[in-house]
Amino acid sequence: MGHPTVFPTGVTVYNKEKAYNGLTIYPSGKGALLINMNGDEVQLWAGLSGFPNKILPGGFVLGSTGVRPSQFGYQDQVDLVQVDWDGNIVWQFDRTEFIEDPGQEARYMARQHHDYQRQGSSVGYYGPFEKPLVDSGTTLLLVHEDVDNAKISDKRLLDDKIIEVDWEGNILWSWRASDHFDEFDFDEDAKNVLFRNPSVVPAGGGDWMHINSISTLGPNKWYDEGDERFHPDNIIFDARNTNILAIISKKTGEIVWQIGPNFDTDEKLRKLGWIIGQHHFHLIPKGLPGEGDLLVYDNGGAAGYGAPNPASPFGLRNAVRDYSRIVQFNPITLEITWQYTPDEAGHNLFTDGSKFYSPYISSAQRLPNGNTLITQGSDGRIFEVTAEHEVVWEFINPYFNQISPRHATNMVYRAYRVPYEWVPQVGPQQEVSIEKVDVTKFRVPGAFVAEGTGKVTIIDGVDPQKKLVTGTALDKNAEEGPVNFCVVSHDDK
Repeated sequence: MGHPTVFPTGVTVYNKEKAYNGLTIYPSGKGALLINMNGDEVQLWAGLSGFPNKILPGGFVLGSTGVRPSQFGYQDQVDLVQVDWDGNIVWQFDRTEFIEDPGQEARYMARQHHDYQRQGSSVGYYGPFEKPLVDSGTTLLLVHEDVDNAKISDKRLLDDKIIEVDWEGNILWSWRASDHFDEFDFDEDAKNVLFRNPSVVPAGGGDWMHINSISTLGPNKWYDEGDERFHPDNIIFDARNTNILAIISKKTGEIVWQIGPNFDTDEKLRKLGWIIGQHHFHLIPKGLPGEGDLLVYDNGGAAGYGAPNPASPFGLRNAVRDYSRIVQFNPITLEITWQYTPDEAGHNLFTDGSKFYSPYISSAQRLPNGNTLITQGSDGRIFEVTAEHEVVWEFINPYFNQISPRHATNMVYRAYRVPYEWVPQVGPQQEVSIEKVDVTKFRVPGAFVAEGTGKVTIIDGVDPQKKLVTGTALDKNAEEGPVNFCVVSHDDK
C-alpha cells in the first residue's frame, strides 16, 4: 500500500467523553516522552532510551542510558535504570554479563531487550489491583546470552534469557529458552530449517526465538478456580520468530501452557487463526474489562520455521500475512472474545488490510473503561478504540530519525497510558476534545479548497446528483475471485 508523503502529526482525534483520560509515555526518539491527551509534552527524560519505557506511580520512569554498539550486540541495552522526575537515577542494573568488545571499554552490561517488569505490576500498566513498587522489590528482565547448542543449530545462538534481580542487583532466578527446546513442539521441517538458519542477525548469532514480551500473570480467575498453570508467579511470554506464545512455571521452569508454532493442529487453533510475528502478549490484569483473557498484537508479516512454500522457498519465515490484528481470547477455550482487525478499522479485509499493518514492534493495552490503547508501531501511530471499535484518540509521533539518506522513521516500540494521579508533578490538565478532520476538504496552504472550481460537463440522460463509486473488489460471500461493482447513491438517501 502506498502512503501519503504529507500527513498531520501529534493528536489528530480526541473525544474527551469517550476516551480514558490520562498520560501516555512512549520512546519518542528524543527520549522517554510523557504527553497529555492533547499531545502536549509535559515531560521529556532526554536521552533515556526505552525498550520500552514504563512509568511508575510518583513520576518515576524506567529505561536505559545507552545501547551496545550494533556491530557487537543485537538490540542489547547496557543497563536498566529507574529515574525520578528530575532525572536522578534511583536504581540501576547492569550486572548480567561482563562484556569486552574490541576497541571498547570493558564493562558490565544488562543486555536487556524488549521487556522487563517491576514487582507488583504484572504487565507494566495500570490495573485496579496493581501496586508497582518504586523503592524496593524484584525486577524481571529479558536479556540476551550467547550460547552453543548443537541440538538446535551448528551456529552460535543469540539466546533469550529471563532473570529476576533484587533491589541490590543480585540475580535470584533465571530461565534460558534453549534449555527447553524439546518442549516447544517444533516439527521435523521446522527443526531442519532452524538448524540451517536460526535467524542469524548482523551482529552474529542466531536470534532463533526472539522473545519480545515477558510478565508475570498476577492474580487471576483461572488460578482462583484451581488451574495451577495460571499461578500468579508464572511468567507469560511470546517469541516472534517462532510464532510461539507460552507460560512458564516459575517453580519448575517447564512450559505449562502453549500455542504455536503451528496453528493448524486442531479445530480450536484453526478457528483462532495463525498468530504471526506477535508482540506484547499478556494476560489482562484482574479488575480490568476482559480480565483473565489473553491480549496480543498479532503483527502478521513473516515469521516461523517450517516446510517451504511459495512465500518462503527455504522454509524460513514460512508463515506470511500482510495485515495486523489485535486478538483477545480465552486461554482455556481459545475462543476470540474481542478483536480489532482491518474490518473493524473500517477497511475491506481483502483489499485494504495493509491499512492496519505493522509487521514489527507494536502493542495493545486494556484500559479501565474497556477501551484499548493500540501502538501501531511501524507508522508511529498510537490510538485508542472503544469496545465497539470507534477511534476516540489518535496520536502520530512527530519525531523522525534519519536512518539512511533516503529513509526516516517515526516508529514507536510500545506506549502506555497511566492515570493522572500516578504523576502528581504534572498537576491538572486543561484538555479539550479535537474533532476529526474532514480529509475530503483539507488542503495544504496554496492549494484550492473549494469544490467544483473547474468546468463541469453534464452527460446526456445522467443525473448529475448521483455519486458513483466504481472499481473491483472481492466479494466476501462469493466463492470465486473479484467482482466488478458500481454503487450509485443520492445525497438525500
